Amino acid sequence: MLDLDALRAAIAAHGPTARVVIAAHDGSSPREVGASMLVWADGQSGTIGGGALEHEATIRARAHLAETRPLLTREALGPKLGQCCGGAVTLLTEVFTETTLPIAEADVFARPVDGRPMPLSVKRLLARARGEGVAPRPALLQGWMVEPLARPDRLLWIWGAGHVGRALVGVLAPLPDVAITWVDIAAARFPEAVPKSVTRVIAPDPAQAVAGAPKDAEHLIVTFSHALDLELCHRLLGHGFTTCGLIGSATKWARFRARLGALGHPAQTIARIDCPIGDPGLGKHPQAIALGVATAFLRRNQPGASRQENAG
Repeated sequence: MLDLDALRAAIAAHGPTARVVIAAHDGSSPREVGASMLVWADGQSGTIGGGALEHEATIRARAHLAETRPLLTREALGPKLGQCCGGAVTLLTEVFTETTLPIAEADVFARPVDGRPMPLSVKRLLARARGEGVAPRPALLQGWMVEPLARPDRLLWIWGAGHVGRALVGVLAPLPDVAITWVDIAAARFPEAVPKSVTRVIAPDPAQAVAGAPKDAEHLIVTFSHALDLELCHRLLGHGFTTCGLIGSATKWARFRARLGALGHPAQTIARIDCPIGDPGLGKHPQAIALGVATAFLRRNQPGASRQENAG
């Protein structure tokens, strides 16, 4: 997917910027079609994976910064680059400036790679995007590269900006399909630098902020206060959510279940909250907790995961 905001920011900060995207692949590939990186004169961001593949692509992209034409290359990972993947990857390199930013139609960026007219297959994809709001998968189709604009697929609210909250944001914020809302009681609770992809919410009474959360959001409760944790659980059970995880021990959760039951929540509803969270085998260090929680978070979004599994 094309992250137009990231591309615009890179151009503003660094001038002409090359975007390298995996347009297609045969056999094994380090990353999926649509994975991309940005390259400018003295730096880069993002990744297409594959060590040698990315290294060669970066050198080629910098050499291409003065060009206006797209560059399509095919890399045989084994014979040419000495990698063990065994596949072949087609890379598209395009250079953008403030005056040549991508123009999207129906949130889809479709453009010719070799100058040929738009094929019927691409016209159909665009028509479906306009009429039904269905975003196409990134693909190279009959000489045209088609990519949807990046839009978050998952809305994650993290309650608490302490050690675990910060570790969670550090692990999850770079994911391109996750939009994070981070809530705590005061500005001083947050680090000085917050990732651009994260929305910081300062709420003296965080429980009041539950009303502003989308019904399909996912939640991780990691605040400094058990009383606040309980109130957030209570409010979220009444508000609605896709998933909700609470940091704590089995003893804490047993007490919370009893208290939430006393507040009128049925046992089967309370059971939608996942507690404890993380992987105890990884340890109790904030980063270890974050790794376990992030792994479970990503697994819930794997193909074949049921709604019940997603509900925790």
